[in-house]
Amino acid sequence: MTFVTRFWLLVTVAAAGTAAKNDGDEWVHLPDNCEVCKFVSIEMKSAFDETGKTKEVIDRNYRFIDSKGAPPIKYVKSDLRFIEVVENVCQRLLEYNLHKERSGSNRFAKGMSETFSTLHGLVNKGVNVVMDIPYELWNETSAEVSDLKKRCDVLVEQYEDVIEDWYKGSQEEDLTTYLCEKHVLKGQDTACLKEEWTPKKKGDQAAIAEDKKEKKSNGVNKQKKEKKVKKKKAERTEGVQPQVSLSGTKTEL
Repeated sequence: MTFVTRFWLLVTVAAAGTAAKNDGDEWVHLPDNCEVCKFVSIEMKSAFDETGKTKEVIDRNYRFIDSKGAPPIKYVKSDLRFIEVVENVCQRLLEYNLHKERSGSNRFAKGMSETFSTLHGLVNKGVNVVMDIPYELWNETSAEVSDLKKRCDVLVEQYEDVIEDWYKGSQEEDLTTYLCEKHVLKGQDTACLKEEWTPKKKGDQAAIAEDKKEKKSNGVNKQKKEKKVKKKKAERTEGVQPQVSLSGTKTEL
């Protein structure tokens, strides 16, 4: 890496850090009601999907005086499964990170953001990255994600009966629709529920890998094409007999 490139990177990253500091509270964009409900329902559906794969049966024979207990029940239909999912769903939100390069609710996503992925890459290459945020805090939970988790706790406690009704009888309906549109956000803005992240060619790691693969493939194809062209030119050259100029040579008959 040249000195000029190194200097430019330092200036760019430092400017980004300064901008973040100068924006003050505007730099922290806490989740709204729609975003909270969206990710609560997403993680709850994911948790139910994960716990719904077992064939475990729960024995409910507690040996009462008459030695008759309740019959065994499948775990997937049990209250225990419901309780475990509801009690742990908000903790799952701490696996999210803030992706400031994305807009709307898409800024909340699992995995490292494009910005910090780039910064970590620079550090690994030996670049002295200067920011207002200390390096040891780069991977700490952001204020937005912390607020998302706290508000999840409140939402789950407030709408536990609604979630239980869905669990016991309305599972054919999508949980996001049932919980968010029909209850939590009734009469409120639900636009964020329709937002989906479409990976871009620049920034998304999977897209970058695919882009590199495509470029490599194009490079190989280009080399093969160039070799074919050179080969054809060589074949044409070999097939043409050298011409001798007759100018200046006189033949008398």
